[in-house]
Amino acid sequence: MSLIAIVEDDASIRKLILYALKNNGYEANGYECGADFFEAISAQAPDLVLLDIMLPDMDGVEILRRLRKSSAMARVPVMMITAMGAEYDKVNALDSGADDYMTKPFGVMEMLSRVRALLRRAAPAEAESQGEILSASGVQMDLKRRQVVADGEEVTLAYKEFELLHYFLQNKGIVLSREQLMQTVWGFDYEGESRTVDMHIKTLRQKLGKCGELIHTVRGVGYKLEDRESSL
Repeated sequence: MSLIAIVEDDASIRKLILYALKNNGYEANGYECGADFFEAISAQAPDLVLLDIMLPDMDGVEILRRLRKSSAMARVPVMMITAMGAEYDKVNALDSGADDYMTKPFGVMEMLSRVRALLRRAAPAEAESQGEILSASGVQMDLKRRQVVADGEEVTLAYKEFELLHYFLQNKGIVLSREQLMQTVWGFDYEGESRTVDMHIKTLRQKLGKCGELIHTVRGVGYKLEDRESSL
């Protein structure tokens, strides 16, 4: 049973989310503030976090950044659920490592659909459980451990960044459109903008350092990953 953490200071919204999740077979815990949340996850890491931005003790985006710096929580999917619906707020959260963003007011059925999608994509696939290794020039991905090494240094990637790199490594030398990337990594039911792909690839390149140069932009189409020898 998946464990979901909800960080929401509005008691009525928090209770609504908890009720909906538990009625759909999930284990769920709610927290009013960041301090209570961090105390709880120090004992047990959740499988998914639903996170508000405006909280009484600390900003939700700051909580998100702290999660992405934690080895135990770096790859746990996080969905922001907030009344802040401006483009800047969405871009800021996604750039900080959020995997999804839903604005209030929201429909319970939509929330549950997004929760299922995030948990489905976070679950290791059958092939990953066999310890398969994928690689390109200077980059090595251990699917079983969900570990990435670039030029000899371990790189901590958020869930979507890991899935993007996984898809690129599976399709080395093949041009992948933004639509393909969105459908594969975010899912067919995702209704966000294709700009989301660009933002995540920008962050992925930065984290890979010099190996980020392996991911090439194909103008008007999308992106492709090539070995250094192939791109000469």
